[in-house]
Amino acid sequence: MDTTQRADQQRSADRRRRELLEAADRVVLRDGPHASMNAIAAEAGITKPILYRHFGDKGGLYAALAQRHTDALLDSLRAALDAPAERRERVESTLETYLAAIEARPQVYRFLMHPAEGSAAQGEQGFDVGKHSAPLLRRMGEELARVIEERVDLGPDSRQLARVWGHGIVGMMHAAGDWWLGERPCSRKELVRGLADLLWGRLAAAGDRVGGPGF
Repeated sequence: MDTTQRADQQRSADRRRRELLEAADRVVLRDGPHASMNAIAAEAGITKPILYRHFGDKGGLYAALAQRHTDALLDSLRAALDAPAERRERVESTLETYLAAIEARPQVYRFLMHPAEGSAAQGEQGFDVGKHSAPLLRRMGEELARVIEERVDLGPDSRQLARVWGHGIVGMMHAAGDWWLGERPCSRKELVRGLADLLWGRLAAAGDRVGGPGF
C-alpha cells in the first residue's frame, strides 16, 4: 500500500469516526447519562460490535466525546479570558461562559460528569465516574493555570500559585455549577456574581505581567 492509499484510508477512518461521534452526540442530547451503546449503534445505523471496533467500549466512546466537548469549552473559555474588557468583567464572563455551556446542554454535561447514572438501567457494565471525569477537570485546571501564569504577576512562586488557582477555580466552577444545575436556587447571573465576589480578593490586587497580554 502506497502513501496516498494510506492517507486516503486515514481520512476515511477519521470521517467515519466523526460521523459516529455525531450520532453519539444526538443520543446523548436525548438520553443524557442513560445513553447506551445499543442506542448509539442504532442511531449510527451499525451494529454494536462495529461501534466497539472504533472505540473499544463505552469508556473509550466517553473519552472521545469528552475530548470533543472539552476542546469546544476550552476554546470558549479562552475567548472569554482574552476579550478586551476590565479584569473583573472577564472573570465574570469566564464564569458565565462555563455555566451557560452546561445549562445549554445539560444532558451532555450529565453524561460526561455522571455517566454511571445510566449504566445499571441500561444493563451495561458501569464504570468509575471519577476515573473518566477527573482527567477532564484536571485538563481544564492546567489550561486555566497557564492563562493565569501568562497574564498575572503573582510574585516569585507565580507558577505554583497559578496552578493552585487554576485547579481551585475549575473545582469551584464544577461544584457550584453541578449544584446549581440540579437545584436552580438562583439565576445564572446571581451565581456568576457570587462566585466572582469569592474570587476577587487577591486577584483584584495582583498586577499584570510586564509585556504580557494582561488579565
